[in-house]
Amino acid sequence: LIYCYRKPKTKRAKRFLEKREPKLNENTKNAMLIKGGNANLTVTEVLKDIYAVKKPFAVLYKRKNVTRPFEDQTSLEFFSKKSDCSLFLFGSHSKKRPNNLIIGRMFDYHVLDMIELGVEKFVSLKDIKNSKCPEGTKPMLIFAGDMFDVSEEYRRLKSLLIDFFRGPTVPSIRLAGLEYVLHFTAVDGKIYMRSYKVLLKKSGCKIPRIELEEMGPSLDLVLRRTHLASDDLYKLSLKQPKGLKPKKKKNISHDVFGTTYGRLHMQKQDLSKLQTRKMKGLKKRPAEKSAEDGGATPKKSKSA
Repeated sequence: LIYCYRKPKTKRAKRFLEKREPKLNENTKNAMLIKGGNANLTVTEVLKDIYAVKKPFAVLYKRKNVTRPFEDQTSLEFFSKKSDCSLFLFGSHSKKRPNNLIIGRMFDYHVLDMIELGVEKFVSLKDIKNSKCPEGTKPMLIFAGDMFDVSEEYRRLKSLLIDFFRGPTVPSIRLAGLEYVLHFTAVDGKIYMRSYKVLLKKSGCKIPRIELEEMGPSLDLVLRRTHLASDDLYKLSLKQPKGLKPKKKKNISHDVFGTTYGRLHMQKQDLSKLQTRKMKGLKKRPAEKSAEDGGATPKKSKSA
């Protein structure tokens, strides 16, 4: 194979290539929302609402794209490389699979995981007449149901949903910023997606009273087909570069209370040559000095 590298001619092209270069700390994952060739009104509204929740880390394709991700994945990989998106949500509708959603993620611009979900009930953002969260709010994700821990398909779906909705990585969080909740419940073979706005009410003390107000969108989903990566490929996608791994520090230990202890290795010291504080009480008398020098009598001081 022959790889051709063309040097960028403009500063804009150089910045564009530097943005897409591999980094130790990758950028926030973007998602592309694609409408299939036979998408109906329900699927279109679902994609619009998910786009409103995911903004600004999402790209919505308004034109219809005739493709079948489970049969041919080349178009998804092309759009992923074009828009620099590692997550996707594809919506379609047919008689065999009505109100169909395919959620997936990429690894090195190739499809890694892909799960097909069917929409049985949908309530959009505009149908719920409540106040909404501002754009770009980082949600709190809650998963309820034993299926997310028991079944491998549901476990991978949970990981995929966390990747899709987690948003940017932040160093710290303030209490007022916790205002948006996404709740996923798996029970009786269905997945219920609900979104709430957190209201902080007065409680008479420092800790406020918390209430949840449904905000939308609301989805009742059923699991259909899955396309999961092999264990080796999935393990490779989780591999971290060496630069991110913390370096092991020698001679440092911790106790059960979290106290840090350090061990110092020093050469053997001659305490007779140790420099002490110069005080009058520690000074040697002339008789002691003469004894150390071998009995030599000290010189008498000249009398005035």
